[in-house]
Amino acid sequence: MTAIPKPRDNPAASLPDDLAQLGERYDAVSRFPSESLDLLVVSGLHRRFAPPEAGGEAFVDEEACNASMLTALGEVGHGDLSVGRLFEGHVNALLLFRWYGSASQKLWLREQLARGAWFGVWASEPHPGVRIAGSESLRLTGGKSFASGAGGIDWSVVTASSEGEARRLVVVCANDPERTDLSGWRVRGMRASVSGSYDLEGVAVTDAMLLGQPGEYDREPRFTAGAWRFCAVQLGGVDALIAETARGMHPKVREDPILRQRFAKAYIAARNARFWVEDAARKAAAEADDAITTARIARGVVEDAGLLAIETAARILGTRSAFDGQRADKIARDLSLYLRQAGPDYARDEAAKAILSREFALSGSLP
Repeated sequence: MTAIPKPRDNPAASLPDDLAQLGERYDAVSRFPSESLDLLVVSGLHRRFAPPEAGGEAFVDEEACNASMLTALGEVGHGDLSVGRLFEGHVNALLLFRWYGSASQKLWLREQLARGAWFGVWASEPHPGVRIAGSESLRLTGGKSFASGAGGIDWSVVTASSEGEARRLVVVCANDPERTDLSGWRVRGMRASVSGSYDLEGVAVTDAMLLGQPGEYDREPRFTAGAWRFCAVQLGGVDALIAETARGMHPKVREDPILRQRFAKAYIAARNARFWVEDAARKAAAEADDAITTARIARGVVEDAGLLAIETAARILGTRSAFDGQRADKIARDLSLYLRQAGPDYARDEAAKAILSREFALSGSLP
């Protein structure tokens, strides 16, 4: 078995570089990135954002926690967006335990993290969705789609509806090969996120598996404002693609004013996006009145920066940007898929409506 590279083995190496190196293998064969996740365990990121009772870091406040999280998510995304997607899902699950977990559930989480277990959050589902059925003996019906890490991660926090109640959260085993179906995950990018489907039909539900109360997953502004976290991962990929484009610019290309201008526009767009993601993280921590709108704006700005970075790489690097084995090609393919997450145009429109209503409300009647 190939040894897992560690930053300590090479002082000049960084976590993103190590993840990028491993990511080339997963992209070629499309498999779960076990070695990359092992590297995150070694780095300390695996449990940093868990509840303190479960071995996580005790941050001074929510803003400090989000600032550290933003850096970590971006660093992992810079190395490999597929791993970043899995890490972001793991962090989301840890936050749900922190916010809604009981003392016994946090103790269980501590035990699982101590053995290196990985978590995810699965909400997407085909009709009619996942439901909690039964009266005395509760069981799940249905399954999840776009279940990142299906069959590879250990546990997932899934949404489930029940009669007469808002949907709630259930912790389920996520690595049963008999319930995992990756046959439909045939994609150009984000291959190692293995976001297949997972069958939950007949899974028994106990009180210990129920996380929080009905409706807590959809609590606002946490639900929508939390989009800043996957924006941070995406932005890490944008920064990586811009850096890769710069590295690939031959001296003659660097003397071309038109290509320099294109590069500058992409660089500025990425820095502008970082401002919005940082602002969204701060406002989410404070649960500010405009936290949701800011997160939605951040999504749109990151999408614009990502699409511009992809185009810029293609124009500056030329055909080299499309060859298998080229890092720029992998990042561009991963970004092109990741940026499609959860209706970006809808998020932009909702942000626009909120801005018009709050800052530019109509007074009186128009002439």
